[in-house]
Amino acid sequence: MSKKLKIVPLGGLGEVGKNMMAYEYGENILIVDVGIMFPENDMLGVDYIIPDFEAYLNDKADLVRGIVITHGHEDHIGAISHILQKVSAPVYGTPLTMGLAEVKMKRNKMAGQGDFQTVQAGDTVNIGPFKVELFHVCHSIPDSVGLGITSPAGLVVHVSDYKFDHTPVDGWPTDYAKLAEFSQRGVDLLLADSTNATRPGWTRSEMVIGPALDTVFENAPARIIVASFASQISRMQQVADAAVKHGRKLAFVGMSMVDNSKLAIKMGYLDVPVNTLVSLEQALGMKGKDVVLMGTGSQGEPSSIMGRLATGTNRHFGLKSDDTIVLSSHPIPGNEESVNKTLNSLLRRGATVIDDTLLPIHVSGHASQEEMKLLLNLVRPKNFIPMHGELHMLKRHALLAEEMGVDPENIQIVENGQVIELADGKLNLGERIPGGYVFVDGHSIGDIDHKVMRERERLAQGGIFLIDLNIDKFTGKLMHDPEIITRGFVSPEEAEALIPVVQKKVVDLIDGGLDDRNTIMNAIRSFLYNETKRKTMVFITLSKV
Repeated sequence: MSKKLKIVPLGGLGEVGKNMMAYEYGENILIVDVGIMFPENDMLGVDYIIPDFEAYLNDKADLVRGIVITHGHEDHIGAISHILQKVSAPVYGTPLTMGLAEVKMKRNKMAGQGDFQTVQAGDTVNIGPFKVELFHVCHSIPDSVGLGITSPAGLVVHVSDYKFDHTPVDGWPTDYAKLAEFSQRGVDLLLADSTNATRPGWTRSEMVIGPALDTVFENAPARIIVASFASQISRMQQVADAAVKHGRKLAFVGMSMVDNSKLAIKMGYLDVPVNTLVSLEQALGMKGKDVVLMGTGSQGEPSSIMGRLATGTNRHFGLKSDDTIVLSSHPIPGNEESVNKTLNSLLRRGATVIDDTLLPIHVSGHASQEEMKLLLNLVRPKNFIPMHGELHMLKRHALLAEEMGVDPENIQIVENGQVIELADGKLNLGERIPGGYVFVDGHSIGDIDHKVMRERERLAQGGIFLIDLNIDKFTGKLMHDPEIITRGFVSPEEAEALIPVVQKKVVDLIDGGLDDRNTIMNAIRSFLYNETKRKTMVFITLSKV
């Protein structure tokens, strides 16, 4: 067997989200993380996006020896149910991560399925030819780990989302000693998170959030509504601590937030006094100044609690003018427009909105430039691949590695689908495989492609113009006036004036001898543009009877 390790990026390189990496050695595959990504604004009707692992694993599913999940955020664990429909390998992760994975499985009607193996930071797991050493890293969720992966091709250090927080809220800093130990052994390749590669300095400690929340709780005249990610267990604890300190009752809102908080309490990762935690129904019956609600929607997702509050469509409760809303997150790249739209809608409804531009009620869970330099200094890798970030983030991280002494020839900047091979301590580009998007739309997985998305975008931009024609096959004449329906193209008033004109145009075309659907459609499309200076999608149903 040639001592060649293939590194196969299936998600998270060239984008933020849906992180998934495969390591292939001989007839053995180790998968690290299987995340999802939330759709961009132009991806209409899409619930979320998963990595395109189907093509890669098509004839290799039985070669997967194990899946390791580094932590419980959606962009690392969200596609677990999808991968386990294809692969039957065991899944390894720390206790909270495995608990959240089982919640995901239950939510996707796969409760009890999958071989979940709970491990701890500090453990070593042998997965086929891979010796995987898990070490603790600070992030914005407890139980996060990085990986030391040893194969016959050498030692690879895989540091997923991390930061060097010297005063973490759980009192458990990143395992510097383990990183230094790897360095002593000789690290052939380092792969590390690039999310904040453009941010100078150090990422602030989670400790600054407590005093900021105190300020909010002291000044809020009535109800407080906090928006965060449903997997942000550390933030749940900080909000719970503030509620206790200021004598408020806490209610979690939304299925994902409720499920995850119950799991975290059961497993001991979230400590909320029994007399502090109440149901939503109880909270809604209390005075606003005695209550704090915590739900999802910090990224402006339309279907989240905050998204529905912003549009006035939340079923259980609506906004009040004296509400104080805390958006405890920073927009994921690509979500800025959605977040700003939600923020403006909340303000328009009279609420007071506090985000991290006003108070440090959120800090990033990702390393900034000085921490990235420290990691490179601690590990001293021979080779480096920046991961988890858009292309400009990967390139900036690569420049930092150069500054820290990594030979530019030993740095590879790649995006999803570009296989890299590690052999004899050197990196080489391998084959290219599919590394795109798989759209999940309800129960439909992968049936929606970019062509469908472009059609949806065109429909959203220009609406439709539908013409139904019945032609006598013997005479070639219309059997009745064309029936026309238009939606999203012109106003009802304009349509009332436009439709008779289009009907006459269609009659003239058919009386002139045209009976080909495509020819009529193109003629009407041009006619509509000349009349309105707007483009729409024209559809014609033509029957000859």
